[in-house]
Amino acid sequence: MALKVDYVAREVGSNLRRNVTLTLASIITVFVSLALVGVAFLIRQGVQNATERWQGGVEFIIFMNPDSTQDQIDGMAEALDESPEVASVDFVDQQEAYDEFVDLFSDSPEMVQAVTPETLPPSFRVEPKDKEVEVIRALGATFETRPGVKTVVFAAEAIRQLQDFARLLSLGLFSGALVLLGAAILLILNAIRMAMFARRREIEVMKLVGATNWFIRVPFMIEGLVQGLVGALLAIPAVVVIINFIQGKLSDDDTTLVLFQGFAVHSSEQLGVAILLLAVGCLVGVIGSFVAVTRFLDV
Repeated sequence: MALKVDYVAREVGSNLRRNVTLTLASIITVFVSLALVGVAFLIRQGVQNATERWQGGVEFIIFMNPDSTQDQIDGMAEALDESPEVASVDFVDQQEAYDEFVDLFSDSPEMVQAVTPETLPPSFRVEPKDKEVEVIRALGATFETRPGVKTVVFAAEAIRQLQDFARLLSLGLFSGALVLLGAAILLILNAIRMAMFARRREIEVMKLVGATNWFIRVPFMIEGLVQGLVGALLAIPAVVVIINFIQGKLSDDDTTLVLFQGFAVHSSEQLGVAILLLAVGCLVGVIGSFVAVTRFLDV
């Protein structure tokens, strides 16, 4: 007995309507759990983007004035090279700073249009030999009063704390999402079990007229797939809205959270997470429905 698309669609729709309360509960649970997963992934990515300039042992950054002269920049470079307490220095000129800015805020063209390379300060990213906080601050302080220096930012310790916080937050979100995904599988399982129970006489008749096992099982499995897919489709825009809200708040020029101003999530990263959520949503629906038809459908 061959399956027809209109038959499957009719059966799936009938089952979803028959158990509307359980169906809504399943979809909402999938939606919330996948939203947590998506937000956790993108927060970690945004923090990684924000802290990229601090990779490689950089402990403090010396920002020069945007209009600092070449002599002032050369003098700073020479002082850093001659310092016995400095392990390495990476100079970032205005064009490189602009390229970083464009890459970081590629999804916010209005911000990119408001900035030119001439408005961004060149900087020196410094890795000292001694990693003690007091030593780092004392070393950075020796360069604060040099000509052309705008400011010296000591943020490596705060960056490490931020990364640790992001990891803990992601772990908490993932843990909560895992519990909710388990609950979603059980809800989908129960919804399909109830649908099978309500149609037990029809199933018996179908078996008597020669329906195969898969002919009976497929509509129920697609029902679970639909519930997981709808939950994922609801989660994707919710994740995008939440992340864009966070990104807008932390990238605001008026914010006091200077370390967070580089927080950005690219569209390609959001697309990757959206695909992941769709895959997980479908998987959750398939697992719940497959277990239900395997355990509770006597065919």
